[in-house]
Amino acid sequence: MSRPIPVDSWAWPVYLDTSALVKLFVDEPESDALNAELSAVGEVVLSDLAMTELASALARHVREKVFTVAQARRLYGHAERLVASCRFVESTPPVHRRAARLLLTSTQVPLRTLDAIHIALAIEADVATLVTFDPRLREAAASQGLYTAPS
Repeated sequence: MSRPIPVDSWAWPVYLDTSALVKLFVDEPESDALNAELSAVGEVVLSDLAMTELASALARHVREKVFTVAQARRLYGHAERLVASCRFVESTPPVHRRAARLLLTSTQVPLRTLDAIHIALAIEADVATLVTFDPRLREAAASQGLYTAPS
């Protein structure tokens, strides 16, 4: 049984990082709660980066024999249809330059490359909330002034 994820304080739009996106398609702790709570959110923002990382996570599940290749492809197809109903933020050169600046100036929080790109994408999309289940990304995003959820 997954615990409820309160969204009362989530401001829209919300950006889903990979840890959140994967939970929508792979049964993990908090998957059901996240699915239910996102139905109350007015605008969701996704990126190519999250989609590529989703493909990587699904491929890992195939290697671990959790899914067949056909199941992984079907789940990725569902994700592609989800993208069609969401706002999409592009990984443009300015996004990568912002991520580089974040990496060069983030001295208090250890920042990984892909986390910096997720933060830069969320900033570019002018989201109000970055949804992540990755504690390190949550801390890095908060250090940049982004509201993160769930807390």
